[in-house]
Amino acid sequence: MLGNRVIIGKKHKDEGEKPFWISFADLMTALMVLFLLVMSVALLAVTKTASETEQRKATREEDIGQLLTQLEDVAKQYPGMTINRERNVIDFGNRARFETGSSQLTREQAKYLRGFLPKLLALSQAQPGSKWLKRIVVEGFADQRGDYLMNLNLSLQRSQRVLCVLLANVATENIPLSEADKEKVRDLFLVGGYSFNSAKKSLEESRRIELRLEYYELDEPRVKNEDVPRGNFGICRI
Repeated sequence: MLGNRVIIGKKHKDEGEKPFWISFADLMTALMVLFLLVMSVALLAVTKTASETEQRKATREEDIGQLLTQLEDVAKQYPGMTINRERNVIDFGNRARFETGSSQLTREQAKYLRGFLPKLLALSQAQPGSKWLKRIVVEGFADQRGDYLMNLNLSLQRSQRVLCVLLANVATENIPLSEADKEKVRDLFLVGGYSFNSAKKSLEESRRIELRLEYYELDEPRVKNEDVPRGNFGICRI
């Protein structure tokens, strides 16, 4: 027993001679795998976000198409009226034409518009109109005769005449709008004059009004009208 040699520390020496650091190639391989993993997760997140956005866009377009279909169904009740889907425009044809230099509508034309506009207002308050419809622009036009500023003012007066017809307190042929509906008209409708821009092929067809529909974009903030004074609609002076 006493003659046996005891070797101390050999095991530890052998272990110390084993390589401790991983090779450079193994390190690069690990980093590459980590990079690919991170990129895969990021790409998946971007792809998912893009797919969701495309789906929302498709839903928006579908809803707008449904609204236009509803308008086309209503337009069938009013001869001469057409819905232009490409321009998002309601065209009244010869049912809302003006005499040269005039912004006045005939009694029949006023009755025609008073019958349709409340139905348009109702669609704007129901789905999908209430979700996407931002405003209704009343666009007035003039023919090419006369100077630009005169026709610009005339176009604006023709646009304004539509709201005069809609907000008039008449009870003989159509039921007038309630005060609440008049407030919604003020919030939704916008008057615009365009002079002889977008002229038609004839002078008569150029003297017209159109309603152009504008829609909210995805995630666009809604228009707020809390600060708009209420009531006091007054009367038309044109």
